[in-house]
Amino acid sequence: MDNNIHSTLVLGLETSCDETSAAVVRDGRTILSNVISSQVPVHQKFGGVVPEIASRKHIEQVVPVIDQALREAQVTLDEISAIGVTYGPGLVGALLVGVAAAKALAFAKRLPLVGVHHLEGHIFANLLTHPDLEPPFLALVVSGGHTSLVKVASYNEFLLIGQTRDDAAGEAFDKIARVMGLPYPGGPHIDRLAAEGDSAAIHFPRALTGHGSYEFSFSGLKSAVLNYLNSARQKGEAIVHADVAASFQAAIVDVLVEKTLQAAQEYDLKKVVLAGGVAANSSLRSHLANALAIQNIQFYYPQTVLCTDNAAMVACRAHYQFLAGKISSLSLNARPTMRLGQSFNEKNNNLY
Repeated sequence: MDNNIHSTLVLGLETSCDETSAAVVRDGRTILSNVISSQVPVHQKFGGVVPEIASRKHIEQVVPVIDQALREAQVTLDEISAIGVTYGPGLVGALLVGVAAAKALAFAKRLPLVGVHHLEGHIFANLLTHPDLEPPFLALVVSGGHTSLVKVASYNEFLLIGQTRDDAAGEAFDKIARVMGLPYPGGPHIDRLAAEGDSAAIHFPRALTGHGSYEFSFSGLKSAVLNYLNSARQKGEAIVHADVAASFQAAIVDVLVEKTLQAAQEYDLKKVVLAGGVAANSSLRSHLANALAIQNIQFYYPQTVLCTDNAAMVACRAHYQFLAGKISSLSLNARPTMRLGQSFNEKNNNLY
């Protein structure tokens, strides 16, 4: 094991949902390997992730992806400095596979074990794409399970400013895409279809707008789109799917951009990062970039492969926890409902 903390090799593991991933990252910024085994073809027929199937597939894939990640990085476990693993939030069965594998390796090779919060990993994906990026900055995390605004004061200080009260933005994308007959995952298909439509064709509601509110809500928007589609079908009216997609996407993007801009101004943060699966959305990227540029605020987002769930982001986050001495014990367990900013106290079995 490399004991020089100024040169670390972290093996990261990610199994929070339907991607089995292992990666090796050097010094928190350089990706030596990032292997991702996707289950999308398996879950596509069901229109979404089936937790039990996801867990079984993780069991099948976790060892092969670890072996491949080490081979591609051209390192052995004896050269690894620490093992980072996502332990929450996510699907409990899926998380348990990664946590068990990481604990087994840590025990067998006497390596430090670092439990990583999934959303913190998504935020740190930006550090891999932008080597010069450093805190403080504001992070907008937008994925299938989360929509949050987070102040990242330092590498290990996070303040949750606001989050969704109900559906996450990515979840709304997938649900509306399914109703429109688009394949899973629906977000990228909505994005492509929206490019052909008129975003002003249909007015859909924007919830919780107004200064000072940093919470999100997308369930009302989802219902409004469903009502529009059902009403049009009942009346025999023609539905321009591209216009529906564009108008629906605009309603989400407008709210995300407005609240992000307000938060950056209120907290006096001159850098904003975008993170999570929806960070790959072209409309969100362009509108956010334009709005922030007007206020002379720097804008960052990860390369596309690092937007979705991956182990490189986990290894990156684990690196900074490792340097700060934030090491987990072998009693580390999966925490499927952990909020961002929470840590698990292993002594009293409570979140704090």
